[in-house]
Amino acid sequence: MDVDTDAGELGPLDREGLVQRVARRLSKAIVSGQLPAGQRLSESVIARRLGTSRAPVREAARLLENSGLVTYQPNRGFFVRSFTPTELDNLYEFRIVIELAAVRRLIREGDRQTVPALCAQIDVLHRVAEPGHDMLTQVEADMQFHRLICNGAGNPRFLATFEQIALETELTIMLIGKLYDDAHRLADTHVPIVEAIQADDAPAASDAMFHHLDVARSLVTEQFRKLEGEKPL
Repeated sequence: MDVDTDAGELGPLDREGLVQRVARRLSKAIVSGQLPAGQRLSESVIARRLGTSRAPVREAARLLENSGLVTYQPNRGFFVRSFTPTELDNLYEFRIVIELAAVRRLIREGDRQTVPALCAQIDVLHRVAEPGHDMLTQVEADMQFHRLICNGAGNPRFLATFEQIALETELTIMLIGKLYDDAHRLADTHVPIVEAIQADDAPAASDAMFHHLDVARSLVTEQFRKLEGEKPL
């Protein structure tokens, strides 16, 4: 089925950084649900809506394929990716490996200015938990907290790997609708991580990060199974 949406995130663009800008518009439309799972990305329709040619749309779709947001089917084109509970579980397992290593390195030899930035980000998480903020804003604030840790760890490969799976993670959370009934709870779950970092306690920080991500892993996969009508493994 071809894309058939209102303009939304798909408004006219100028030519500067065109492929990256198209990719950002498409990723926002996918993560927000404007382009749902299984939707075919018609290059001609998207190009017309964005006021560009089909070539940058095709290149942008390739970028999103690398980010895990779309898949390519030979002779059919690009489609918004659909997930299975096992794929979601695998994604979070990978995040746990990367982010435990990042938080340990942050304490061992990372940028100490990351700590006040993390505290400020928890304040942001509480602010966007208030009425008037949508879930995508909350999810993006959550991911920014984890991005700060990966960036502050001082190994650029942690951040590069995180960025490769960040959009994919945002999409999985948006697919299930919410993690907690009270969005402030999402903010609170980050506090033990920051407290352990402030104390330079690497084992405690690892435990806090593991607990934080493992709980999210369970919530996401179980809620997704319910949405898909599958029985828990």
